[in-house]
Amino acid sequence: MKKIVIIGAGAMGSAFAVPCADNGNETILVGSFLEDKIIEQINKNNNFHPVLNCQLPKNIKVIKYSELNDQIKKNIDLLVVGVSSKGIEWIGNEFSKFYESRSDILLLTKGLAVIDNKFETLAEKLEKILIKNGIKNPKISAVGGPCLATGLANRINSSVILANKDMNVIKNIGSIISTNYYSTEYSTDLIGIEICAATKNIYSMLIGASEGLSSKLLDSETKKKYFLNTAASLAYKAVDEMKSLTKKLNGKEDSAYGLAGLGDLYVSSAGGRNSKMGYYLGQGHLFKEAKEKFMKNITVEGADLAYEIGPKVLKDFEEKEFPLLFSVIKSICKNQKLEISW
Repeated sequence: MKKIVIIGAGAMGSAFAVPCADNGNETILVGSFLEDKIIEQINKNNNFHPVLNCQLPKNIKVIKYSELNDQIKKNIDLLVVGVSSKGIEWIGNEFSKFYESRSDILLLTKGLAVIDNKFETLAEKLEKILIKNGIKNPKISAVGGPCLATGLANRINSSVILANKDMNVIKNIGSIISTNYYSTEYSTDLIGIEICAATKNIYSMLIGASEGLSSKLLDSETKKKYFLNTAASLAYKAVDEMKSLTKKLNGKEDSAYGLAGLGDLYVSSAGGRNSKMGYYLGQGHLFKEAKEKFMKNITVEGADLAYEIGPKVLKDFEEKEFPLLFSVIKSICKNQKLEISW
């Protein structure tokens, strides 16, 4: 039995706790400092998660961050980051207070950052925070792949890819968390896996918009019936751009065709918050209008990423090389109508 502590009781952090617990590990789900209310709800209702709308295993211990005491902080085998990308600095500073070199860190969080005018993965950002705080050689890995939280929480057969420069590290993590329904593959391309896992949130917005983008002339009923031609074309072009972007940022191109790229893009386009926002943009709504009217209190990861990397992309990249990426970034960052040049 291993000890796994997951910080972040949102949908994915909580869903990830299911295979961890099913694999016989001591699993502790810890809400961030913003999640006291949801922790209270889960405990009050015998581990029923209100966001996932399902029962979490009884052997998962669910606590508030304020209840993360010294005893729990000791001898952790796997520390899991399930907070939003905006919470990476907070979690890095918190981990620095009790991180032990024996502990592996696994990032569920997807995103990219711009630090000192350079693109960096969240693993790189977290590592810098830990090192700045005196932690030597933190072991940080990332996970990507087509795995929606609700499916995982209900034990739907799912596959993910774990990434670390050291293959032994991720194979060890895989042995701890893999189950008969949650299978793991491995890659040493930590940069490429993170780039694909993050940018698929932007591209899935575009594919979500494919119905509205399928024609400027036809009526909405016709587009609703036949838009899949457009969706398929955008999916192909999106993967091609992900491949180019991965190479440009020093990852391996092949990662774009794997679980963290093509696989994750498929499931995110078929359903999820990014695809939902894309639908509204495709119908002609401006981003700020759609966010306020339809998704006011819902995190849209693709939009957060666009705000983070958008200004640098627009400044440093050629639009002819990344036309789809530019179209979504302009739609979000400049609040323009989403359009593509067919």
